[in-house]
Amino acid sequence: MSVLLIAASPSVHSRSGALLSAAAQRLHHHGLPTRTLKLRDLPAQALLHADIGDATLREALASVAEAKTIVIATPIYKAAYSGLLKVFLDLLPQDGLAGKTVWTLATGGSLAHLLALDYGLLPVLSALGARSHIDGVYASDAQIAKDAAGEYRVGDDIASRLLVGASQVIDRVPAPERAAPVARPALVL
Repeated sequence: MSVLLIAASPSVHSRSGALLSAAAQRLHHHGLPTRTLKLRDLPAQALLHADIGDATLREALASVAEAKTIVIATPIYKAAYSGLLKVFLDLLPQDGLAGKTVWTLATGGSLAHLLALDYGLLPVLSALGARSHIDGVYASDAQIAKDAAGEYRVGDDIASRLLVGASQVIDRVPAPERAAPVARPALVL
């Protein structure tokens, strides 16, 4: 089973990155290995000019093509997903997500942007062929606060929603494709 995590924040340290990391932990706990594609690390010039001749962009697009499950984490800016994600999605072929399961995660300043996933991002993903959607997780800034060490941590309510989403991903993976669950201490909600 190939699970690709797409980090769509332009920032190195971000709430959406923390949300994606927490989702990855839950998937790993169930024995699903993941790979991460950080869109901010793609060459900006090639990305903006849709230069699919660029080796790094070709590799990024190939990783999407190879994955069976895509987990996308994006910040919400002005009621829309990140421009970085938009530019990348524009490079995918029209059927670039056909047959794939997609799980969307997003963070925003307040709950006012909660529907940005359903009304902004999901229609684009569907247009690219995605038909199997895991229940999206949206978190406001207050739900992913910094701890004493200055690291972002997901709150209990978001952690429990991530468990539900990870379970939905697992339900779509045939048992022979899963590794044995990782023996770790129980996840802290």
